[in-house]
Amino acid sequence: MEPEKHEQPAEPEGCPAVAVRIPVRIAVLVLVVPVRMLWDVLAVCGRALDRVLLRPVGRAFGWVYETLLAPVGRGIARLAGAVATGAWWLCKALFHWPWLALWRYVVVPVAIYGVAVPLGRLYRTLLTPAGHGLAWVYARMLTPLGRGVGLLLWAVLVRPWIALYRWVLTPLGHGLAWLYANALAPAARGVWTAVVWLARMLLVAPVVFLCRWILAPVGRFLAVVGREIADAVGMAWRAAGRLSRAVGRALKWLARNLLGRPAAWFHRSVCTPLGHFARDRVWAPARRAAVEVGRTARGALAPARETVRRARRDAWRALVGGPRETRAVEPAPVRARNLGGTQHIPTVPGVAPGPETSLHKRG
Repeated sequence: MEPEKHEQPAEPEGCPAVAVRIPVRIAVLVLVVPVRMLWDVLAVCGRALDRVLLRPVGRAFGWVYETLLAPVGRGIARLAGAVATGAWWLCKALFHWPWLALWRYVVVPVAIYGVAVPLGRLYRTLLTPAGHGLAWVYARMLTPLGRGVGLLLWAVLVRPWIALYRWVLTPLGHGLAWLYANALAPAARGVWTAVVWLARMLLVAPVVFLCRWILAPVGRFLAVVGREIADAVGMAWRAAGRLSRAVGRALKWLARNLLGRPAAWFHRSVCTPLGHFARDRVWAPARRAAVEVGRTARGALAPARETVRRARRDAWRALVGGPRETRAVEPAPVRARNLGGTQHIPTVPGVAPGPETSLHKRG
């Protein structure tokens, strides 16, 4: 990480800023350096963990998802879609289409021809003439009666209240308004002025004095201290970063010179020659000797196996009683090696095969 560069505008500095700057920066530097070094160590460990463990695990999970989970999920989704489609068609066949047919071919015709038509005829032949008669009765008899009842209620209930409001309540309201405007309002304004003056003298003036002469200077001092602490933290963080990088480079140089180079020299100068010596001088001759011993053992055991097989066959024939063959059984051909490779070479019984030596070994 490169050191951060912050351009700050030049501000006038006072005595408090100069007085608290050096102690604050020293204290903050002492506190921030371990934190920054721990942060850098954790960042390095996190990058190593991401590179060594998290990325391979993520790629493995991605491969598992793309190879196993995604095809299985797609198959399950297709199966679920097919099942849902079948269920939808089954529900429509069981619940939608029968009720639709019942509504369209049974309920609607019955409602139209069994209910609506008789009700229409009943309305035209009975209800309409009855309604016309009731309207004539209302217009000729009930309307004049209603007008008379309305005039009676107006004269008995509404008119007295109107007279009471006009001749009693209105003059009384005017008198109360005049009393409030000429007597109560000036008294209320005087009381309010006195209360405001007392509140200003007893509450506002002490609070203004406290804020102006005590809290404001303390706040300015704390602002200066906070700004210096913030600047000191930034400076200490950048200095700790440089120190952490220097320590990291020193540890890397020590690890390379104390562990890496000796280990590389030991691997290059000791392990590699020993491995080549063991491979060329020990393992290769031992393997060739084991191959030769195995081949010799197989060649020596072949006549014994043939003899045992022949004795077992003769014993079985003697027990079963079958005819004994007079034909001599030829021994199995011995696999011999020539210059071009291996092939079956028939040999004469009783004659040992020739030595398996190539021209390169003879020369």
